[in-house]
Amino acid sequence: MYKILIVEDDKALCNNIGEGIIRWGFDVISIENFENVLEEFAKHNPHLVIMDINLPCFDGFYWCRKIRDISKVPIIFLSSRDSNMDIVMAVNMGGDDYVTKPFSMDILLVKIQALLRRAYSYGQGEGQIIECNGAILNLNDGILTYNDKSIELTRNEFKILQLLMRNQGKIVARDRIMRVLWESEYFISENTLTVNVNRLRKRLEDIELKDFIVTK
Repeated sequence: MYKILIVEDDKALCNNIGEGIIRWGFDVISIENFENVLEEFAKHNPHLVIMDINLPCFDGFYWCRKIRDISKVPIIFLSSRDSNMDIVMAVNMGGDDYVTKPFSMDILLVKIQALLRRAYSYGQGEGQIIECNGAILNLNDGILTYNDKSIELTRNEFKILQLLMRNQGKIVARDRIMRVLWESEYFISENTLTVNVNRLRKRLEDIELKDFIVTK
């Protein structure tokens, strides 16, 4: 499930936006400590940020620039200011879209979906990507992305991880994994499967996905 971070100091507006986004099936996180927006961003690792320009302490342009130092996550600016200068500044700071207050929630949701589709292939056909706890597996190129880091999986790594992520929260039997890899469990020993899983675990740890695969 995609996480949307809302950086908006108007609590009523923030709640309204959050309720609308939740109805569309997204997770929502809202900022309460506007002195440490970057810290909150790093803590929650959202897939998209909705950023007001007029904020306490530092403005949205400042925080957008800070986020851009560490992430390419899509950012939508919200503002009651509609001058060309503000829009140009938003783009120059790394913003992906600009919505002027007051706005229609339908328009905002369409923009959110468009940016998620562009960044993560969200909604482009069945099974283009699989998402689990912030990790995104692209089924087209076998690339796993997490926390702004990516690895390209081998054929066997991809098959194992795809099966596990499609069954997240469930126990997947070893013989089922072996059938997926080699058509029949009789063609390969359990020790060989263990080696493959351990190698995959090590690669996941390289992008900070420790304990992503649990053996029971």
